[in-house]
Amino acid sequence: EETGKPLVDVILDKAGQKGTGKWTSQNALDLGVPLPIITESVFARFISAMKDERVKASKLLSGPAVKPFEGDRDRFIEAVRRALYMSKICSYAQGFAQMKAASDEYNWNLQYGNIAMIFRGGCIIRAQFLQKIKEAYDRDPQLPNLLLDPYFKEIVENYQEALREIIAVAVMRGIPV
Repeated sequence: EETGKPLVDVILDKAGQKGTGKWTSQNALDLGVPLPIITESVFARFISAMKDERVKASKLLSGPAVKPFEGDRDRFIEAVRRALYMSKICSYAQGFAQMKAASDEYNWNLQYGNIAMIFRGGCIIRAQFLQKIKEAYDRDPQLPNLLLDPYFKEIVENYQEALREIIAVAVMRGIPV
């Protein structure tokens, strides 16, 4: 239904969940694998589901004053793009590290490059850079972490300043990250 309002203003501020993130986080704990990105996402969904409590708290607690952005808008947008891309790479790196730990623990002999192509072909995760993940595991099937592959290492080295900047700006403005 058309309301004339920006879409973000008409979407209910309350996320549901099916449990896959929770199971993934529980399994990471069982395997002793750090999985902070997915686990924090699960916690964010828990908080999101507490809509009534959040509304009540917003009336009693205050955050930083809203300040207009000052600076080079185009440079900031590029920093956001870089930060998002790097965070996506880190998320995949954590997920593949968990699969590697599970494969080692249960003697599954997973083929990570093939898994990346399965994701690309039929899963909700269809990121183009899954081809880069496949190439990383083609170069080194025993790669302990995607961040150690030369392609991903270079991006992390070049983009981490943008990620740090965006996190700092968000924290100073009271935006959850």
